[in-house]
Amino acid sequence: MRIQPRPVAQAPNTFDGWPDLAQPPSSRVRAFAAERIFVHAVRRLPVSVEFPDGRRLGAPAGNGVPHMQITHPEAFFRRIGSSGLIGFGEAYMAGEWTADDLVGVLTPFAERIADLVPAPLQRLRSLVLPRHPVDEANTVANTQSNISRHYDLSNQLFAAFLDPTLSYSSAYFGSDEVASRATWSDLEAAQKAKIDRLLDAAGVREGTRLLEIGTGWGELCLRAAERGAVVRSVTLSTEQRELALHRIADAGLSDRASVDLLDYRLVDGEYDAVVSVEMLEAVGREYWPEYFATLDRVLVPGGRAALQVITMPHRRMVASEGTYTWVHKYIFPGGQLPSLQALREVPAEHSRLRLVDELPLGAHYAQTLQLWRERFVANSEAVRGLGFDEVFQRMWTFYLAYSEAGFRARYLDVFQLRYDKPH
Repeated sequence: MRIQPRPVAQAPNTFDGWPDLAQPPSSRVRAFAAERIFVHAVRRLPVSVEFPDGRRLGAPAGNGVPHMQITHPEAFFRRIGSSGLIGFGEAYMAGEWTADDLVGVLTPFAERIADLVPAPLQRLRSLVLPRHPVDEANTVANTQSNISRHYDLSNQLFAAFLDPTLSYSSAYFGSDEVASRATWSDLEAAQKAKIDRLLDAAGVREGTRLLEIGTGWGELCLRAAERGAVVRSVTLSTEQRELALHRIADAGLSDRASVDLLDYRLVDGEYDAVVSVEMLEAVGREYWPEYFATLDRVLVPGGRAALQVITMPHRRMVASEGTYTWVHKYIFPGGQLPSLQALREVPAEHSRLRLVDELPLGAHYAQTLQLWRERFVANSEAVRGLGFDEVFQRMWTFYLAYSEAGFRARYLDVFQLRYDKPH
């Protein structure tokens, strides 16, 4: 489904342009099974769940316990029964459940995601849940479309919740303790610190020939060029490329930095360093060997690669392979989070690169996402003025909260990694 800005005049509670939300699935048998599983799972969670008839599940309300209100139980369970966690997210988008503390509700689910569904039923997942659409595989032909569906929504949309660097990845606040109490005023400096640490890890300095895979809106290009590096950045987002080029030109650095609309697999030339920030997640598991082989191919002997990558536990990565998720459907089609184990093994098997340094930043990402989410919600009127309707805003709020909960629960992590190519 291609997500486009919605007409501003659209009524806030209609589902025009959202066909999968307009009518809940019809299977009562699956809805019954979903309710049984949900009730069983919630009994073990520190969450209070309330139904319209006053029935309550989970922990007693009050004392800081996050509260989940299911407003349309029949539709809620039909969606979950039909498509699992996709239905859970769609029910939120449709307003069929709400929460006083969305991250607080989602975090316990993330902490226990591996055993919420009984093991015998997990084996049936591939038989009952939706499969990946064939046209979302990250081939050279498909990848630009997948990237465009997220990053070409609107530069103004991202500017509504990102800091002035327009960095759309985890910041680095210096320590987990500092990260835990960071505020919006700390974010810009922390984003620059994140980039500088990656550039330092890659050994970027005056005269370095640097390849960046995944441009974003150009902040890393700018900071590397300011060091005197000669930067080639590649992206598949036309919107990001246009703004990045404007920023580079305005800084007077066009002679040192270029941005090409190009798949990473098609890059030519030789480079002293490669830097890529949270791009590997969009590559797809079957293409990880080719990704690292490409880094090996373009790096000169003695070159370095510095990557920032979101990870998940290896057992969950293997268990969820092939699973089509709410994030795939609405946010990042074709993506797959790697595990740290995979980031050690794949390059060792398919390239000459060797992992020599790793820094976990999960606590930093949790706080980054909280700051983004708060900013997005605070700017809801501005977002609506761009043409994004109430359903889109619930979707985006859920995405930011869902991601933050993953890091709060330590189900997700993010690492800065340095790979060296031998002389």
